[in-house]
Amino acid sequence: MFWQGGFTFYSAVVIPIGSDTLGSHQEQGWITRRVTNYLNLAGAVTLVLWAWDIARTRDPAPWRRRLRWTLLALSALELGALVYLHPRLDEYLDLSALRITNRADFRSLHVWYLNTSTAQWVGSVLLAALTLAAWRSEDRAHAAKPPVE
Repeated sequence: MFWQGGFTFYSAVVIPIGSDTLGSHQEQGWITRRVTNYLNLAGAVTLVLWAWDIARTRDPAPWRRRLRWTLLALSALELGALVYLHPRLDEYLDLSALRITNRADFRSLHVWYLNTSTAQWVGSVLLAALTLAAWRSEDRAHAAKPPVE
């Protein structure tokens, strides 16, 4: 939740306030350009930890375990796409003049980046809910076992 919570807070609070304070979304974008590197790094660490959790959790529901692995794989593919797209977006930026060199191409690629980020967020929220359900199910199965004497 650190990763997606950070994404949610940044998207819902920081970007609008930054855009308002700096005067435009483009001005805020110069900051977001650097922040997304950290969000993607947090995502990579999170996905490794999530894979470990899925492998270790003794979820009695095989369908949920398969769905968790599927969502994790999709999230990893989406993260790979974001990591690929980020430097492609940077190619359209003139950092010395703080301007976008080709607005139409940048916007098209940026829409892909935003849509991929949004899909990843949705999948991660679902994966988090499934993770909590798996933990709860594992706890219930463990509690139902008679104590070893």
